[in-house]
Amino acid sequence: MEGVSILQEGQGKRFLKRVGIGLLICCVVITLVLGGFIAANFTYLSRFVYVLELIDTQYLEDVNKNQLFEGVTQGIVDSLEDPYSAYMNAAENQELMEVIEGKFGGVGIVLSLADPDKLVVLRAIKNTPASKANIQMGDIIEKIDDVDTSTIDQEEAVSLMRGEPGTKVTLVLYRESLKQDVTVSLIRENILVPTVEGKALPGHPDLAYIDIVQFSSETGNELAEALKSMDIQQYKGLILDLRYNHGGELNAAVQVAGYFVSSGPVVFIVDKKGNIETKNPAKGNFLGLPLVVLVNEESASAAEIVAGAIKDNGSGTLIGTKTFGKGIVQTVFPLDSGTSVKLTTAKYLTPNKLDIHEIGIQPDIVVELNKDQAATISPTDTSFDPQLEKALQILLSKIK
Repeated sequence: MEGVSILQEGQGKRFLKRVGIGLLICCVVITLVLGGFIAANFTYLSRFVYVLELIDTQYLEDVNKNQLFEGVTQGIVDSLEDPYSAYMNAAENQELMEVIEGKFGGVGIVLSLADPDKLVVLRAIKNTPASKANIQMGDIIEKIDDVDTSTIDQEEAVSLMRGEPGTKVTLVLYRESLKQDVTVSLIRENILVPTVEGKALPGHPDLAYIDIVQFSSETGNELAEALKSMDIQQYKGLILDLRYNHGGELNAAVQVAGYFVSSGPVVFIVDKKGNIETKNPAKGNFLGLPLVVLVNEESASAAEIVAGAIKDNGSGTLIGTKTFGKGIVQTVFPLDSGTSVKLTTAKYLTPNKLDIHEIGIQPDIVVELNKDQAATISPTDTSFDPQLEKALQILLSKIK
């Protein structure tokens, strides 16, 4: 999941309607700019037109023109060699919007970021086809239907597993504990991803535990509701778990951070020209409770925005391992026919103006899990992993 912002398609149209008389001036300016672009890139543009003409007149097979131009658009974006920028056809664009909203058709698998060359299951979302089929953390997805996953990237794999509710998908998984492949057939369902879980920490009724699994457009509202239902001010301290949180929607991260930092900024957004936008928290939400935050190598993007704001603000202690290190922001630009292009448009800096891209955030206290040891996310008993155990120890010391 990326730190994503959305440019609404209707904004430009409403603008033109309001200014009306400025249309002629705009056309003149656009003509001059486009003319300059064509003049500066005439050789490349003439080559492009010539190749299209060759395909149209000389290529043996008939060509679907729409498919041809989609390929051109995708090729331009792919040439950036940026794994976070992409051209999205109508189906892929719809999938992205569904993820941002936190609901989609699929099987309920979250993939790990640790090894980009393998499709490793991070977790199966509760009450989904994947969890009901006992798909486990660490399972390696080798096939999706008839597609060998070694030939595709994670984004393509996710797209293949998603689809219309009621349709079937078959996965071949390698399970290390069995030293063999496991084949499971799943029926896709509507997946609603609750992104926030809040409760009392088992064995410690006066301490709150909040797990945020990703940042959708509803995460801020979900957190507000969770805090209200918990009656958060009855607790003496709070553990915020951001482990395995791959990020998501930028403004949701800013909204969430406002509960854990007393003042801004939360994050600085810096564009290619060096312009800086400062994101500040909403006033009146700061909880003011003793706070410990759990992070690991798969805490990324929007999760790092929240963790970085808390660390730089000094409002909490970070425990775990160094975070993933994704400090860039993507903007989705709607195109025609339901398509879009997602481009990396800015980087973000923490409140202390630290660039953490491909660097990550170093926790205040480093605690690693043993090899193959599972983290106790949202624990149901007091058998805590070493990171959560350390978080409890530090939180108790803050309260005394």
